Amino acid sequence: RPRTTRRTRGRSAWRVWKMENERGAAKWHIASVSWGKDSLAMLLLLIEKSWPLDEVVFYDTGMEFQAIYDTQDRMLPELERLGIKYTRLEPENPFLFDMLERPVQSRQKGAHRGYGWCGGLCRWGTTEKLKAIDRYAEALGAEVYIGIATDETPRLAKKKKPYKLHPLAEWGVTEAAALARCYESGFFWEESGVRLYDILDRVSCWCCCNKNLRELRNVYSYLPEYWERLKDLQRKIDRPMKGWYNGLPRGVFELEQRFEAEAMEETKDGE
Repeated sequence: RPRTTRRTRGRSAWRVWKMENERGAAKWHIASVSWGKDSLAMLLLLIEKSWPLDEVVFYDTGMEFQAIYDTQDRMLPELERLGIKYTRLEPENPFLFDMLERPVQSRQKGAHRGYGWCGGLCRWGTTEKLKAIDRYAEALGAEVYIGIATDETPRLAKKKKPYKLHPLAEWGVTEAAALARCYESGFFWEESGVRLYDILDRVSCWCCCNKNLRELRNVYSYLPEYWERLKDLQRKIDRPMKGWYNGLPRGVFELEQRFEAEAMEETKDGE
């Protein structure tokens, strides 16, 4: 059963839980945590504010940055100390199988292998993740905390299932404040000598094709190991990672040529 919590202002998940608990119908409470800045800040604040929390669920694509797994590993002892269950969900099929090998029939391409890059209009990995977490929570009749900041207005405006709660929005925590809270708690998502949130807008899967050009340029410049992995995937996927522009492909190799040319120009300008 969830532990006793202290009062919070306004209409809150705690108040809903309290009413249900008084009726003898206390729900199981899950925090959906990706180990990025928003979900981690939410988890830290849930613990600090003593909100009811029974379980933390992480959906592991197997394609996360190493810093995500490092953050997870740092928090696991604290969850164990607090008696909070930890569950790691996985895709039904390995991510790379669905990306590269799964038999697919589409109106656009006909029969082919693999969904290809995940992102844009084809967010097959995200769809799988949301379905898996929903299935898990609904089987338990649980309420789920989702880490969406108060200034992520489009995401908050989307219709949601009634058991999904947004504590960060309720507390008025912005994305910047969430990151600051994580930094204050000693979580920096460092790899290759850089903080990932200094060079990326979101620390999502390293192969997500939603990354913008600034982010991809920074992966090329600061995270060469991941850039080589992207090149390996591009060799196996027909569609360019960033699609086409004016009829020309913008795949990983074309982007590399662009970034190399930009670096040469900067070198000339600095001479």
